[in-house]
Amino acid sequence: MSKPKVAVLLGGRSKEREVSLITGGEVYKALIQGGYPAFKIDLDENLVENLKKEQPGIVFIALHGRCGEDGAVQGVLEILGIPYTGSGVLASAISLNKVAAKRMFKAEGIPTAEFCALTQRVFKANRLKVAKELADSLGFPLVIKPASEGSTFGMSIVKDEKPLLGALEEAFKYDDEVLAEKFIEGTEITVGVLGNDEPWPLPTLEITHSREMYDYKAKYTAGMSGHIIPARISKERRERAQKEAVRVHRVLYCSGFSRVDFIVSSDGTPYVLEVNTIPGMTPLSLFPDAARAAGIEFPELIEKIVEFALEKRRL
Repeated sequence: MSKPKVAVLLGGRSKEREVSLITGGEVYKALIQGGYPAFKIDLDENLVENLKKEQPGIVFIALHGRCGEDGAVQGVLEILGIPYTGSGVLASAISLNKVAAKRMFKAEGIPTAEFCALTQRVFKANRLKVAKELADSLGFPLVIKPASEGSTFGMSIVKDEKPLLGALEEAFKYDDEVLAEKFIEGTEITVGVLGNDEPWPLPTLEITHSREMYDYKAKYTAGMSGHIIPARISKERRERAQKEAVRVHRVLYCSGFSRVDFIVSSDGTPYVLEVNTIPGMTPLSLFPDAARAAGIEFPELIEKIVEFALEKRRL
């Protein structure tokens, strides 16, 4: 069978645009290497016109953040009837919104840190009162982050009451809703998942870095972080994290591929931090490293993701 024409959708307008351009470039090279007729489209207001002009058989979504991982682009492609990689509208929207995702985790009994959600309107009405109530409710240390932003933009670790107000104000620069969650000490790992109806986990990957948190600089600067596969936790704890990753993939209705980030506490509990429905595919990214550890080289990984998308379309 001839391989479908693939449009690699990249760039866009989110704060993760530069990372998306790198991800999309790597995906494009892998597709060409794999014999796919592929081309790149930088997401803008002419998306529908460009897709109708080029008539791809499938779209590989290589976008990160808003208008890429939040279900917006997926909805446009659904209307146009064009198959696309990764999760659908519902899974994308829930996963990018950390508050919505955590509520799903709580409902399904999936371990996740205790949290509170704050809106811009409520915060502006009485900043000091809101901050005090938050501190009284969760205690310290806390992690403060925008509800629907990626790559740790606007995220802070707050160890006492003094910097809390500033951390909340910083997070609200990025979103109208902010998540505050209890900081959990432990081993930071991630587990990639592949598949649709019968997904399976990739090997556990432990993240090492010398910064206070695994932030944008640590993620995308060579030498600032390291990947250890498998994670340096017991086999039983690795297997539990993998099982939870697959469960999260199912609970949030993900498809094709996803990456679930955890903190494994001292008692072995894998607390879910967040879910990425379009994991980065840069040379420094986590998902491709975990796939290689499973014996899946990058061109094969990209082809599998395309095949999962076509499989989903046929179901």
